[in-house]
Amino acid sequence: MSAPDYHSLEQAAEWFAVLGDEGVSPAQREAWRRWLEASPRHQRAWDYVEAVGRRFGRLRADGDPALAGGALERLRGERLSRRQALKGLAVLATGGVLGWAGWRHSPLPELARAWRADYHTPVGGRRALVLDDGTRVWLNTNSALNVDFDRQRRRLTLVAGEVLVDTGADPRPLWLRTGAGELRPLGTRFQVRREGATTELAVYQGAVRVHTAGSGAERTVPAGHRTRFDGERIAPLDTADPARQAWTRGLLVAEERPLGELVAELARYRHGHLAVDPAVAHLPVMGTYPLDDTDRALAMLEAALPVRVRRRLPWWVTLEPVAD
Repeated sequence: MSAPDYHSLEQAAEWFAVLGDEGVSPAQREAWRRWLEASPRHQRAWDYVEAVGRRFGRLRADGDPALAGGALERLRGERLSRRQALKGLAVLATGGVLGWAGWRHSPLPELARAWRADYHTPVGGRRALVLDDGTRVWLNTNSALNVDFDRQRRRLTLVAGEVLVDTGADPRPLWLRTGAGELRPLGTRFQVRREGATTELAVYQGAVRVHTAGSGAERTVPAGHRTRFDGERIAPLDTADPARQAWTRGLLVAEERPLGELVAELARYRHGHLAVDPAVAHLPVMGTYPLDDTDRALAMLEAALPVRVRRRLPWWVTLEPVAD
């Protein structure tokens, strides 16, 4: 099934707001029903909007997302039935530890692994760690990491999200595993991000050896370069942008970055839906934007570009062209 298109989503959000009004009339309900039945795209968009609304509503009802984090810590390590696991995952997803998008689109085993990971962050959160070997690790928003050290080797597993690693001086070999393969850092500082079946790697110091899980393809990525790989293939090397590490300081740095790409990045740090009209998605953006206050970042974009921030619902925000 294809993803809902932008315009269908915006129409669905508009109808959601109309139907949520106490003064909605029978004529409006009938008009909504005709719109819904006019195209399968409308039904997909409506299902999406309803899902976001449910997740956001439960999050608001639960209050502080940290409560869900506390529930996770209490439940980790327990032997749970499938029914208990589903209930716990629902609490964590709506409470912000896993994020509503991950809950809706990820399979249960993947969610369970993220839920039970050694270290994790909520949507919009970050975490800095110093491991036993002196390795420094930064976890980005909505991420999960497992750590497994023994006398012979050190192994990290990025279960979800994104991590920046600055390796410690230790004679034991270090490996970082994702679903797409394994990475062997060689005295280095590097960043890894999981996006579905694909892993993105950027190397800032030293070098990292990539080994794919399926085909066994290998490539060494030197400092100043990045690549993407899945279980079968490794993409050609590209230039790594050191400014992409700024998230560890709560910043998003843009130098001629397309607005659509920047907004997609901001969306990772907030609950609900954030999108940009395709008519302005190409606009180049420059500047430094706060990740801990995405509403302020949106206001900065509104002041710098010919766009306006439209909030159809508290949890549905889009950037649109300024009307002539």
